[in-house]
Amino acid sequence: MLSPDEQARANRFHFDKDRRHFIIARACLRKLLGQYLGIEPAELRFAYGEYGKPHLAPAMLDHSEKMKFNLAHAGGLAVYAFTRLGEIGVDLELIKPEFAGDDIARRFFSPAEVESFDRQPADARALAFFNCWTRKEAFIKAKGMGLSLPLDQFDVTLAPDQEASLLRTGWDESEAGRWSLRALEIGGDYVGAVALEAHDWQLSCWDFAIQQNSG
Repeated sequence: MLSPDEQARANRFHFDKDRRHFIIARACLRKLLGQYLGIEPAELRFAYGEYGKPHLAPAMLDHSEKMKFNLAHAGGLAVYAFTRLGEIGVDLELIKPEFAGDDIARRFFSPAEVESFDRQPADARALAFFNCWTRKEAFIKAKGMGLSLPLDQFDVTLAPDQEASLLRTGWDESEAGRWSLRALEIGGDYVGAVALEAHDWQLSCWDFAIQQNSG
């Protein structure tokens, strides 16, 4: 299913596990997107934004202006998001308590987020950290700017008892009002979030499994 440039990218991975994960994740994207659009997966053509966000190539004009998508994978799981409403970003992380430290929070989070993080009880700090991380990542992925958009320049909710929300952006007072954030209920030790430039929408989720040949 993969295009020559995708195959070349897969071959640049040093470890077989990473190469397999990329191939499977991209093949699943083609399969799912092809089903939404009524196109054979191998016929899909992608282009990439300045910071690497994939989108449908202009050659697929009938579809490229309508369907937006994004994907993320971590710890053997992948998550895909599709919409016709607006720009979308999604992130998925496996909770690693050893990564959720004060020093990392102060390096990447905004002052308001650090203050909220500091208020969390010890047993909620790892979840709060990854709530913040995934919501911020989903937003910058939706924006298509990657880490060129400093993570400390906007605020999201992070407390386990708060709904996911974009509270403020430092560059435009009106921007936060154009976006919705939702937490993804994935289960286990995973945390996920989706950001969408739209309101009054319903999140529908499905799951599926792929059997890999271990030989």
